Amino acid sequence: MILSRETLTSIAGIFLLGLASCRNIPQLSYSPNAISQPTTESTPSENIAESNLETKPEDPETVAVSEDDIWSQLRQADTHYYVLMRHAIAPGTGDPPNFQLGDCSTQRNLSEAGITQARRTGDAFRAQMVAVQEVLSSEWCRCLDTATAMDLGPVEPFPALNSFFENRAKEPEQTQMLREFMITHQDKRGVTVLVTHFVNIIAIADSGASSGEIVVMQVNGQNEPEVVAQIEPF
Repeated sequence: MILSRETLTSIAGIFLLGLASCRNIPQLSYSPNAISQPTTESTPSENIAESNLETKPEDPETVAVSEDDIWSQLRQADTHYYVLMRHAIAPGTGDPPNFQLGDCSTQRNLSEAGITQARRTGDAFRAQMVAVQEVLSSEWCRCLDTATAMDLGPVEPFPALNSFFENRAKEPEQTQMLREFMITHQDKRGVTVLVTHFVNIIAIADSGASSGEIVVMQVNGQNEPEVVAQIEPF
């Protein structure tokens, strides 16, 4: 049978329409690992929400004081500021098994980099013209050496600042002693520098500190010590 040109054209049109409609049918594929597995791909709305979280402004009450501002506050000292500093760089962790208080040869001590860091910290206080009323230190040699190298005034050992890294049972009593010291001296305007250890700082400030880092605290209206700012190591 011979089809006319018009008939052939009609058949071709129907065939092309069928192909076009097939393109709108979603293609299914099978993967054994895909059964019952939730998707991990984010939807556009989820991506927008995540972006908003990253750029959300901080609560004004939780925004940290800038470093310039805290130096200005320390200079003015319109209240009593407690500058807790973790001892400068002393490689290692804890102390040797033969540790003896008062014998530096049995302790973990500052390296040359640690001594230099402590001196730079003292230089920063002098450059910022911060007057320090008192310098207290843990009885550990690395803390006493840090305080001495800072050269901000006579260094007085203060047992409440001693490390309890090896004996955590001492933490409540020592932290309470430090808290009471801060509360007792809060009405005396000025700056007290306290050189201590990581465990002591995190116990009183609920914030850790790297070697040579400073956590500035004051006593708030609820009669509790609180963190005002942190200053990065020098």
